[in-house]
Amino acid sequence: MKNNVRLLILFSILLNITACKKNSSNGQVEDNSSSEKSNAETIVSDNKSAEKEPEEVKAVEPFTRIAMDTSMGVIEIDLNAEKAPITVANFLSYVDSKHFDGTIFHRVMQDFMIQGGGFTVAGDEKETRASIKNEGNNGLSNERGSIAMARANHPDSATAQFFINVVNNDSLDGAIGRPGYAVFGKVVSGMDVVDAIREVKTGPKTLRSLHPDGKLFPSPNGNVPMKDVEIKTIKRAENSP
Repeated sequence: MKNNVRLLILFSILLNITACKKNSSNGQVEDNSSSEKSNAETIVSDNKSAEKEPEEVKAVEPFTRIAMDTSMGVIEIDLNAEKAPITVANFLSYVDSKHFDGTIFHRVMQDFMIQGGGFTVAGDEKETRASIKNEGNNGLSNERGSIAMARANHPDSATAQFFINVVNNDSLDGAIGRPGYAVFGKVVSGMDVVDAIREVKTGPKTLRSLHPDGKLFPSPNGNVPMKDVEIKTIKRAENSP
C-alpha cells in the first residue's frame, strides 16, 4: 500500500515537471500576478474607450433622424440602419465629426437629383476616410425623396458624398449583376426645400478636387449652382424616431 502511495506521488511530481518544461519551451511560463495586472489594465482601458464612443452605438440603431440645415431651409431625413447598417454608421460618423458643416450642394440636376457633402463653400474638395462596402442591393429604392451614396465607377468607392433623389430613379437601384447606388434613408420633412434647391440656376464652374497626394487641382464641373447652396450643419435630430 505504502509503495503504491509513493509511486503515485512520484508520478505526480514527474507530471508537474514535464508540464513546466513544456510551457517554458513555448514561452508561456509567466508571473500570474503580472498577468492579472495586465488584464485589469486592459479592461479598464476598454471601459474608458467604450464610454467615449456612445455615438458609434447610436449609429447601429434601426432608425436615426438627422436634420440638415441648409441656406434654403431644413431637411429632416430618417436613416435606415436596418437595411443599410454600414452606410448609416459611416454617414453618422461624418455627421458627428462635423465633416458636412460648411459644405455645399455642388451638383444640382432639376430632373434627377441634388448632390452634396464633398466640397466647401470655397470650392475645395474635403478629405475623407476610406471608402465603404456598397449596400446597393438592400431592397431600398432610389425613389423621390430618398438619400443615397454617391460613388465613382467602382461599387465600393463611396465615402462621404451623398445625393437626394428629386424624382423616381429606379434605374439606379441594385439588381442581379448591377451593384446600384446605396439608398440609406428618406426625407420625412423639408421636401419643399429639396424642390427649391433643384430649381436654382446652375452652370459650369471650376472647383478644386483633391489629388491622392493631398494637393488640390482645378476641376471643371457642370450643373453647379451659380449661388452657393450651403449645408450649414447636419446633426442628429432631437425628435429622432
